[in-house]
Amino acid sequence: MMKYFKLFDIPVAFQIDESILKSKFLQLSRDTHPDRFTLESEEKQEEMLELSTQVNEGYKVLRSFDKRLQYILQEKGTLAGEGQDKLPQDFLMEMMDINEVIMDLQFDPDPEKTKAAKDQIAAFDAELQKAIEGVLSTDRNVDDADTLSAAKDYYLKKKYLTRIYENLDKVGRM
Repeated sequence: MMKYFKLFDIPVAFQIDESILKSKFLQLSRDTHPDRFTLESEEKQEEMLELSTQVNEGYKVLRSFDKRLQYILQEKGTLAGEGQDKLPQDFLMEMMDINEVIMDLQFDPDPEKTKAAKDQIAAFDAELQKAIEGVLSTDRNVDDADTLSAAKDYYLKKKYLTRIYENLDKVGRM
């Protein structure tokens, strides 16, 4: 099972109750803080330092939806690895127009075209969010193959849109 979810004693899910997560984090932080173990053996101190580090890392991952989604997909073996997962061809065809606009803007900056491209990316992002809402709801089983497939598809598209938006921001700063 996934060590961060187990560590925080919360169910494995794409959507979590963040107030419960924060409460458990604060309790675990108090319980595992290295300062509480200064009179213990060196081994115990190192063990608690490592556990405290895991608590902090786990909290960083679980409190961020994007990091939590990536974490679940990695733990479930759904992601093949950086550059190995393939985006659907129809999505890439839709993105081709935006990529061409970004290339044109590199040579001929235009604030209006930049804004139009940002609006187009935002529209794709909103459509993507709307399509995934039900799939990643709290009552969905994260072990379901269709759910994992849809979550992976969303994750890869979202990551791609984020990169396009970052590229567009770079062009705007040139």
